[in-house]
Amino acid sequence: MGKQVWRAVVAGGAAVVFTAVAAVPAGAAEGGASFSRVQVNGGKPIVIGTSKEVAIPASFRVLTTRTWKWAPLVYLYRNGADDTLWHNIVTNNCPHLVGSCDIEETLYFDPSLWMMRNSEAGVWKVAGQVYFKDGSKDVDATGLTVHVKRNSRLTVNAAPEPVAKGKTITVTGKVTRANWETRKYAGYGGRHVSLQFKPSGTGSYTTVKKVYANGSGALRTTVKASKTGTWRWAYYGNTTTGASTSPGDHVVVK
Repeated sequence: MGKQVWRAVVAGGAAVVFTAVAAVPAGAAEGGASFSRVQVNGGKPIVIGTSKEVAIPASFRVLTTRTWKWAPLVYLYRNGADDTLWHNIVTNNCPHLVGSCDIEETLYFDPSLWMMRNSEAGVWKVAGQVYFKDGSKDVDATGLTVHVKRNSRLTVNAAPEPVAKGKTITVTGKVTRANWETRKYAGYGGRHVSLQFKPSGTGSYTTVKKVYANGSGALRTTVKASKTGTWRWAYYGNTTTGASTSPGDHVVVK
């Protein structure tokens, strides 16, 4: 994916469509601009599912010595800039085209519109880019990295409901993960998932035990019924997959 298309929308509703041929970002070697105070999603991972557009906030300060043509922006790249992620970019305009400016930006990732590869989950770097009115450009590495992850989901069922005190409760569920290539969720086998319980009248869950999902992502375990409360599963994610919790299943203990 050496060539990408972005859409930058600036204040006033003007839309600029342009293509960018990937080139290795290099400090301020090209000259004309420098980027600082770069933030993407507040330092949190970017987690993307199979159909819903995800809007990611970004901000940075840019210092330019020449007049720019399109609003400066930051984007994600890796593999020496041979790969960049498809996305729309919306950014505010700047009151002046030369000098220092603080930019607020939103990166939109929509798996229902752009075909994403599962291999794109992982660590990405952040680069800043400016196109100048004289036809030149400046593409700089910012030193910032971002994790892009596939969304995960969990289901839960605790039975029987209600249950006599001291009897066995069977808690089942399934952990699935977004497949960006099929645009569906599939079982995520072998995951280490926490079973959590929140007694009635309290506000927080505690982990009761940890269970490995089978090869298809199915979860199953048993616990003794001691008090009325709510059961759920929690998965903490990994470098390519986002964390998730299931809805709670309330069980009355008589």
